[in-house]
Amino acid sequence: MKASSIVTILLVFGLVVVVLLQISKSTTESNDVVVYVSHDQDYSEPILKDFEAATGIKVKAVYDTEASKTVGLTNRLIAEKENPKADVFWNNEVTRTVGLNREGVLAKYKPTHFDEVPSYAKDPDGYWTGFAARARVLLIGKDKKVPERLEELVGDSYKDMVTIADPRFGTTGSHIAALWSIWGEEKTKQYFKDLKANGLNIAQSNGQTRDKVVSGEKLVAFTDTDDANDAVINGDAVTVVYPNPYDVGTLVIPNTVMLIKGAPHKSNAQKLIDYLISPEVESQLAFAKSAQMPLLPGVKRPETVPSIDSVTEMNVVWSNVYDALEPFLKFFEEEILD
Repeated sequence: MKASSIVTILLVFGLVVVVLLQISKSTTESNDVVVYVSHDQDYSEPILKDFEAATGIKVKAVYDTEASKTVGLTNRLIAEKENPKADVFWNNEVTRTVGLNREGVLAKYKPTHFDEVPSYAKDPDGYWTGFAARARVLLIGKDKKVPERLEELVGDSYKDMVTIADPRFGTTGSHIAALWSIWGEEKTKQYFKDLKANGLNIAQSNGQTRDKVVSGEKLVAFTDTDDANDAVINGDAVTVVYPNPYDVGTLVIPNTVMLIKGAPHKSNAQKLIDYLISPEVESQLAFAKSAQMPLLPGVKRPETVPSIDSVTEMNVVWSNVYDALEPFLKFFEEEILD
């Protein structure tokens, strides 16, 4: 081989090495994490900014809208399964998290405080971990009759006065699917038929159900504790009731966080998950307007946020709740929506 040819080969080889090193350097220097977030941006964004400040990792967040809470992002994650764009999903509930796991979207990861999280608020294999819970409550106009059981809401005292968010989006669907999983199909269907006959109002969101009670348009709203707490903080004439202490109990819905299978920034994703599953973040969410109940032991919280141990929890199996969601929503669309 001629010397000139050898020189040419060496030059080409050297150029390839330089290009590969530049690519490797670029990949190494990519200090990002992409997180999809269905929790309200007002509450989640400050926490993600604190994570950026503490770690130097740039957070690229995609937030969902109020009208399509959770559903939009879960559908997006499923669509992207073969070519994931997100590293982490911060979901504001559990039911559709179970669905993502069944779709093969999630990867196992047990964060630092995993063992301290109650068993009902995590996947035992580590596909998702819960934190900072809300509860499904009734918001009632002050000095109005407080029902002891949900069944009372079909009576004459509440005719045309009950409102509930559209269950096709957000936590309302999880709540009713949980009832379906405990009461059974027949009782749940009849209950909502009776509510409809009694003038049930379907609102666009949990926040709208709250507003209808605050304004006096309705007497009772099915809603979440974070939305109810907004009314309490504003000094509105309302009472927050944790339902069914003598029946099925109160549905407690933790936030859930999970690692996406094939995450482009896996190491940074794990750091973010560790950060979210921490006493500091749970305390921050407890003292925020979201007023979420810490799940880890010994977390500081305001007196207005109840201890998770003080709530009579609905005894649900989340996989059963997920299985009940689709048949309930089909029934709801066909027989309850006008």
